[in-house]
Amino acid sequence: MGQAASTASVASRRESAQGHRAANTSKTRSTALVSPMLSGEEDDDNHRLGEAVIHDYISDLPDECLATVFQSLSSADRNRCSLVCRRWLQVEGQSRHRLSLNAQADLLPVIPSLFSRFDSVTKLALKCDRRSVSIRDDALVLISQRCPNLTRLKLRACRELTDAGMEAFAKNCKGLKKLSCGSCTFGSKGMNAVLDNCAALEELSVKRLRGITDAAAAEPIGPGVAAASLKTICLKELYNGQCFGSLILGAKNLKTLKLFRCSGDWDKLFQLVADRVTSMVEVHLERLQISDVGLQAIANYSSLEILHLVKTPECTDLGLVAIAERCKLLRKLHVDGWKANRIGDEGLIAVAKYCPNLQELVLIGVNPTKASLEMLASNCQNLERLALCGSDTVGDPEISCIAAKCVALKKLCIKSCPVSDHGMEALASGCPNLVKVKVKKCKGVTSEGGDWLRLTRGSISVNLDTGEAEHPDASASDGGAQDNGIEFPPMPGQTAATASASIASSSTGRSSSFKSRLGLLSGRSLVASTWRKWSGGSTSARHG
Repeated sequence: MGQAASTASVASRRESAQGHRAANTSKTRSTALVSPMLSGEEDDDNHRLGEAVIHDYISDLPDECLATVFQSLSSADRNRCSLVCRRWLQVEGQSRHRLSLNAQADLLPVIPSLFSRFDSVTKLALKCDRRSVSIRDDALVLISQRCPNLTRLKLRACRELTDAGMEAFAKNCKGLKKLSCGSCTFGSKGMNAVLDNCAALEELSVKRLRGITDAAAAEPIGPGVAAASLKTICLKELYNGQCFGSLILGAKNLKTLKLFRCSGDWDKLFQLVADRVTSMVEVHLERLQISDVGLQAIANYSSLEILHLVKTPECTDLGLVAIAERCKLLRKLHVDGWKANRIGDEGLIAVAKYCPNLQELVLIGVNPTKASLEMLASNCQNLERLALCGSDTVGDPEISCIAAKCVALKKLCIKSCPVSDHGMEALASGCPNLVKVKVKKCKGVTSEGGDWLRLTRGSISVNLDTGEAEHPDASASDGGAQDNGIEFPPMPGQTAATASASIASSSTGRSSSFKSRLGLLSGRSLVASTWRKWSGGSTSARHG
């Protein structure tokens, strides 16, 4: 009996030990399935148990390949990836090229650690809330020392920066290619320091530069060494915009000039520019004191392809005729006549006669008749985008003419015009390449007319708003906050393939002014939204 009891006890202990081993084997097998990184002992155990070891292939991926993967992710996804492990944190930071920061004064202490992580930044945005105290010169200088390879800098409401800070920055970042500053308070000396040190500067955008208070007494800006490389100059809301006259005159390779709401008489400057700058391709003029004299000077730019005339009441048919006769490569024309009735059939007929390459035409507060529209439709066989807003003379006969003659037309926008359902019926049988139609505040067009167009031409996207007509107020700048504002697609190849981050940022990055290529009109601004959504790029904050 005693021997039997002892034997049973030994057997029980053996079964218990086997059970423990089985449990450990099961646990090890489970761990092997979920954990790609095993310790040496676990690895040996698995080999003894005959288990297959799962290999961590991502650990073998070179940093360069991992960075390429990160560059295809959104900013939020990149931030999540940076939390996975230390290696991913390092690679993600080193592969960031664009950074947007909240430029408040308390940014200074974190600049060293911030740019130790993001040490490859070439495009930087510093934006401060208007109610906050912005960074000062010491912060900007420190940034320039940590990022000597900056190629783009955007400053918004950095009101504590002075001429001295801009000068130190310019000496440290001589490879700068694009500078955009708005609501800053440095003056002529700071701007001249950039122009004197940044020989590679290609784009300059200045809005509300408050450091230059007296245009007559202010130091002239430019030309500097940057004048030879400058291709784009954009000046907005400057009481002292003509201080940049020397720069504009010295920029002999200038391709694009945009002037929005800048005081002073610009006729004389354009007369001087016409003799020195011969390669101008794009000119935007909004709420500017310029007359036919200035337009006749602009007409000397035989390579001109894009012209915007927005609320320039002194410009008449005479100036537009001069443009048309000499600028035969014109592809895009925007005219906001501001209901002044100084630009009409005569100027548009000249455009139709001399500018056969016209692809895009926007008329706001202009009253064309069937005569000019028929000639435009017949002669401009490449016309793909047409907007007619706030015109008292565009009715069903004019729409019928467009439908019959504009064979290449793809996108049509009509607002606050005396058009009815008969015009919609004409569109249903014409314009074989028409893709999108937007009709807004045309009292004669009913929902039945829109439905008829949809039913007849199922491939056309029809956006119909039958609200009451209102007086159009057009603006071409700053994304078209005003009604009827115009913003057109970028030139091919202008979309950036670079990346950005929103680290410590109070902004959402660049606004989404360029949306999907086939999008159409939404929100308050009819035409502004139309052209933005017809564009192919995106200006929302990017990363990579």
